[in-house]
Amino acid sequence: MIKPLKIGHYTVKYPLIQGGMGVRISGGSLAGHVAKCGGVGLVAAAGIALNSEFYDGRNYFQAEPLAFKAELKKAYEIAPDGIIGVNVMVALADFEKLVEAAIEGGAKVIVCGAGLPLTLPGLTAHAPDVALVPIVSSLRAAQLIVRKWHKGFNRLPDAIVVEDPDTAGGHLGEKMEVIGNGDYDQYGTIREIKAYLKAEFPEAEIPVIAAGGVWDRPDLLNALEQGADGVQMASRFVATVECDAADEFKQAYINCKKEDIGLIMSPAGLPGRAILSNTANIRQYDLDQKNPCRMACLKKCSYKESRERFCIVTSLDRAQRGDVETGLVFCGTNAWKADHIGTVQEIFNELFDLGKAEADAAA
Repeated sequence: MIKPLKIGHYTVKYPLIQGGMGVRISGGSLAGHVAKCGGVGLVAAAGIALNSEFYDGRNYFQAEPLAFKAELKKAYEIAPDGIIGVNVMVALADFEKLVEAAIEGGAKVIVCGAGLPLTLPGLTAHAPDVALVPIVSSLRAAQLIVRKWHKGFNRLPDAIVVEDPDTAGGHLGEKMEVIGNGDYDQYGTIREIKAYLKAEFPEAEIPVIAAGGVWDRPDLLNALEQGADGVQMASRFVATVECDAADEFKQAYINCKKEDIGLIMSPAGLPGRAILSNTANIRQYDLDQKNPCRMACLKKCSYKESRERFCIVTSLDRAQRGDVETGLVFCGTNAWKADHIGTVQEIFNELFDLGKAEADAAA
């Protein structure tokens, strides 16, 4: 039996978190509809100012929190009582300001990856009801976060997401050379983290969530059988009417083949998984346009520092707007399985085997 998911003070009807996808792939529309269907909907912070009414080409850092709060408002208009949260990458230059904006915008959950969010409890001390959820790929990273939070802030994570670098999309928290070598055991890692938490904090209820490679109901059931308390899914939600990306972005998933998906090295210094068929065009666009680093959106970035590789935030922005010829299309390994543009409710119906009456009631 599939049980609800308890994250901090919140109980989610279905044990599913919609993964955060920047730049504006998971905005207010997708997050709101996932929350309306009974999951946790996440608005992704990365590059949220771009393609917003608040950005005039010169005020990126001023526009970011305004755009972030606007997308949260949009999500709550869709699902007033839903569990709506955010994904804020630790690697973002305005990480602290975006965490504050998330709280001001009413986020109930803050999920953080692309770095270790060691300071997060201090940044959110004035909002103790907001659930804090780090993303890790190893027991060691989980232990480091838990010990730092407990000792420094008397706080524990409200859930922990374990991301499989061999299958997940976007930026990955592992070295390029070890991704896909067959050594990583996601569910073994999940069980190790659960055992650690039970031994060290037996009174705490901290769900451990599997992220990466979950596409359909068999994947979901396998994750739960392997010990996960829930799943985080991102790529599956791209080819939906409600996803905030342009139709051309969604169609790129539908058109791609399994062999089109692979790894790139991001200027952020992290590997990333994407559709690779246009990678030469991404770099060439910046060369042709002689693009400077306009946003300085990342704490560390090879494009900002020496113009190596490409500007990641503008390449993601172009793709989100529909330019999939020169834009970067992040995705997980299962993106090639998308074969039509459906709805978020249809995905929930399939994942949780909802009959017509249940689906109608949810809608």
